[in-house]
Amino acid sequence: MATTNDLKNGMVMVIEGQLWQVVEFQHVKPGKGPAFVRTKIKNVLSGKIVDRTFNAGVKIETATVDRRDYTYLYQDGNDYVFMDTSTYEQINIPGEVVGDARNFMIENQDVIVSMHDGNVLFIELPATVVLTIAHTEPGLQGDRSNAGTKPATLETGYEIQVPLFMEEGTRVKVDTRDGSYSGRVTD
Repeated sequence: MATTNDLKNGMVMVIEGQLWQVVEFQHVKPGKGPAFVRTKIKNVLSGKIVDRTFNAGVKIETATVDRRDYTYLYQDGNDYVFMDTSTYEQINIPGEVVGDARNFMIENQDVIVSMHDGNVLFIELPATVVLTIAHTEPGLQGDRSNAGTKPATLETGYEIQVPLFMEEGTRVKVDTRDGSYSGRVTD
């Protein structure tokens, strides 16, 4: 058991028999009345996101979540195959569980797999990943970084907006939380 004062982003708690992950939270101390915690939580199984308010200091039940380092190996039909980096044991995770993380995963990438009672809950990626632009329209002479953006398809098939001067084959840093362009990678 924990209290609302112990909340952290990514924490998994049990509410009415279901697992919910804290997406974001904010402690609020109004001038009048008791303090409370405003949260945005995501149902681990359905992916539904809801806003929920808790009184400050209220006890909440937390779920025991085992986070382990895995390496993404390859896609096998609708499943994704991962290898535990300590035991070298391989597991198949359905595409529904992998979710949007598939847009940013390339082979041999390190990820964190979160499990509860032997069931995979979700995949955690680093905040940013480096991917290569597989296709984009050519830039025009004189295009500058602040002149606008254009669509670019990454090596994973995911499409993002990049500055007009970007070309195919360029390696870019992508924010995995919202899928936005974060910068160009120079080797």
